[in-house]
This record gives sequence, structure tokens and C-alpha cells, in this order.
Amino acid sequence: MARQQDIIEALGVKPVIDPADEFRVSVDFLKRYLQTYPFIRSLVLGISGGQDSSLTGKICQAAVGELRRETGDARYQFIAVRLPYGEQQDEADCRDAIAFIQPDRLLTVNIKPAVLASEAALRDAGITLSDFIKGNEKARERMKAQYSIAGMNAGLVVGTDHAAEAVTGFFTKYGDGGTDINPIYRLNKRQGRSMLKYLGCPEHLYLKAPTADLEEDRPALPDESALGVTYEMIDDYLEGKTIAPDAATIIEGWYHRTEHKRRPPVTVFDDFWQP
Repeated sequence: MARQQDIIEALGVKPVIDPADEFRVSVDFLKRYLQTYPFIRSLVLGISGGQDSSLTGKICQAAVGELRRETGDARYQFIAVRLPYGEQQDEADCRDAIAFIQPDRLLTVNIKPAVLASEAALRDAGITLSDFIKGNEKARERMKAQYSIAGMNAGLVVGTDHAAEAVTGFFTKYGDGGTDINPIYRLNKRQGRSMLKYLGCPEHLYLKAPTADLEEDRPALPDESALGVTYEMIDDYLEGKTIAPDAATIIEGWYHRTEHKRRPPVTVFDDFWQP
């Protein structure tokens, strides 16, 4: 139980939230950051058509919209980025998410040619990528594109990392984990769903099975299948509830093994010894 409480405290998860209050917390967080650093004028976010990017996108659009009205500065903008690998299987969900968010700008970057070029260059060097590692290439190419867009638009790259993802390290290091600012970090999946429901999001976007969809051998593999636990179990754990011991062991195992993803690069000043 002590380990569970330590993890909850580290990730900042509340046992209960008010969706309206937490939406306001996230919007104001982004507004304060943008006002603190006036050379930043845009927010950039990749939109996948799932729960996390739908919620984060809505928060981003609300933040820049309010700043434009409050400051009269029309340079504040939210740029939503579609980043398909060729044809995206859930294309309809992506369109619905964009319609829900109503971003100021929408860009589409097909990452497939860049990923295939990288794969070919590595093969020429004697490195043949596994399907799993190629999936990491896709995630990193998506982030690379977002940083290029942000760099050309005085922007920040916004992340969708949340507590249920952070606790398991279920993200690609320097891929979707490499961002500038994460406005939903403290929330679990259940809490994110409640916020989208409050915001009037189409139900199918936040009830769809979460998937990273990076592997070609196992397309649209559900996160829960890869993790070995359900998000309901993870959410219960993060809210301080008692769950089955084997499920708690899996969650804590993921947390321990992926600690490196939640930290900056190791230096000689860091304590990296196993407890």
C-alpha cells in the first residue's frame, strides 16, 4: 500500500475530480505558460482520433481562444496535426475529433515515406528493424514533424501523456513522450472520459479501445492486451483503491521498469542504483 501511495503522489492523481474544474485547471495552465513566455504564440498537437488527443486538443483550442479574446492578440493559435502512416484505419474518428475540437489550423503530414526511408537507410547500414522498433520509428517521426511545425510557428509541442499512461511507461521515449508541455498529466483514463463527456464529445471517441497502433504485425493492438492489465484496474490503483494483488504487481512492475522514461538523461549526479 505504501508503494501505491508513493506512485499516486508522484503522478499527482486525485481520487475524485470535478470535470469542469479540471478542464479549467488545464486551460489556465496553458494560458499562464503562454503569457509567461510571450515569444511562444502557438500550440501544436498531433490528433489521432482517440480519447487523449481529443481532450488535449479541446483544452488547447480553449486556451488560445480565450487568450485571443482577452489580449486582442490574434497571433495565438492552435495547430492540430494529422500524422497518418499512409492510410489510417480510423480515419473517420480522426475527422470526428477535428470537428469536435475545431482547431484554428489543421495540417496533415504523411509520415510513411520518411519512416520507410529511415528503415531503408538503417538496412543499408546492416540494421534490420523489428516490427516493434519500426513502431517506435513511427512515433518518433510524428514527434519530429510536430517540432518542425512548432519551430516554424513560434510554438510549443503539446503532449497527451496522462497518469494511466505514465504509470506504465506506455509511450515511446523521445516519440510521443518527447513534448514541451502536458496539460492532462495528472488524470487517469476514467477522469479523462468524464471530462470529454462534460465537454459534449461524441461518445465513440472516448469509448473506443485505446491503441497505439504502431505495429504492423499486430495492427490496432489494444493497449490493455500489451500491458496485461485493464485501464479500469490502472484507474482504480491510481485512485487509491484496493485491486487484485497480481494486477498491482504488474502495474508496479511497469512503473519500475519504465522509470527511465519519466526522467531526463542520466548524469554522474544521478542515483540510478536498484533499491
